[in-house]
Amino acid sequence: MLLAGTVVADPDTVIEDGAVVVEDDTITAVGDESMLVDRYPDHERREFGIVAPGTVGAHVHSVQSLGRGIADDVSLLDWLHDHVLPMEGGLGAEGMRLAAELGYLECLESGVTTVIDHLSVHHAGEALEAAIDSGIRARAGKVLMDTNAPDGLRQDTGRALAESEGHIWKYHGAADGRIRYAVTPRFAVTCTDECLRGCRELADAYDGVRIHTHASENTDEIELVEERTGQRNVEYLHEVGLTGEDVILAHCVHTDEAERDIIAQTGTHVTHCPSSNMKLASGIAPVEDYLDRGINVALGNDGPPCNNTLDPFTELKQASLLAKVDGFDPTAVDAATALRMATLNGARAAGFERVGAIREGWTADVLGIDTDLTRATPVHDPISHLVFAAHGDDVRFTMVDGDVVYDEAAGGHQTLDAERIRAEANAFDVPTAATSEE
Repeated sequence: MLLAGTVVADPDTVIEDGAVVVEDDTITAVGDESMLVDRYPDHERREFGIVAPGTVGAHVHSVQSLGRGIADDVSLLDWLHDHVLPMEGGLGAEGMRLAAELGYLECLESGVTTVIDHLSVHHAGEALEAAIDSGIRARAGKVLMDTNAPDGLRQDTGRALAESEGHIWKYHGAADGRIRYAVTPRFAVTCTDECLRGCRELADAYDGVRIHTHASENTDEIELVEERTGQRNVEYLHEVGLTGEDVILAHCVHTDEAERDIIAQTGTHVTHCPSSNMKLASGIAPVEDYLDRGINVALGNDGPPCNNTLDPFTELKQASLLAKVDGFDPTAVDAATALRMATLNGARAAGFERVGAIREGWTADVLGIDTDLTRATPVHDPISHLVFAAHGDDVRFTMVDGDVVYDEAAGGHQTLDAERIRAEANAFDVPTAATSEE
């Protein structure tokens, strides 16, 4: 297949009147359109305004998709314990599968080709199966909570770790490596020392398995961790082994100098979730400082109940604007930096090689984006357009691993029954705290 248009190959490279040639799962050529059309005359040819790398949702909760809008205008811990955990705890296997399918539908049609997905305690296998079937690239794992959690979600430590190991055996490397596992403790508030140290031991026991958790999102959370451990959040996570090049920490809004040094020195990845942090009034993560220290910062939407959308372009824009406001500096997190966070940095955090850019020999995760829109007229700078003007519903074509998973011209989603999923989601009786107690 030959995909033609203005090619944004990476945050530093734009090819006007360009093209990308894909064969099997690999990008085999990138360059001038007319030259590549002559070289590959028999390839199916598609035209788009912009051809861009797929984005990486480096912290999402696909299984919270059924809870979009159930918990607006509340603080983090109330949001979690009064609304989201009861919903997760009330979802059976069918509900978990449906929620994950709905989340992946939104991701793929909005331009997210890779996710780092924080699932739930029960029925995580249903979500992992949905990821396989959808065609999305995923680093995902079951949630562990062995303290300070509702009865329906709190597990014995040994059982939680054993179930996680079972998922590693079954799903790590599934779909020809498109699915990879992350050991996923929810956060320090709901996990004992034994659980967190066990997560480190489990990740170390299997090649390529990562750790994904929340950290320092909210000041109340930090106070709870300090009361229990006598340490700040990141310092405590470091002590129990949850830092390093195989660890992704979501949020990191409130960190002190010592914690930032730990993150930088250990090569720990940070996922910035600007819309979620704003909606929950958690604060503004010090992204510019993290980047200055050489910390790899990726972008994520978090979950639909605290963002209401999995559109990656929302986070691109908010990440840049928040950094500018936070530092009173219009040059902070410029468009190219934001795009790098959403592509190459996210792929690095997820541990996928040759993903996040359009380069010869790299994996074919590619988007076709419409610019025949009033909002896209004129496009003086394609990278600026992607960051500050584009929306997820501008995406017309999504390819993952060389497979077309979304194509508006061919009817939309190619792997999942979108009409069925949306109808079932609209009819689904979402569990609440009240129904969970019945």
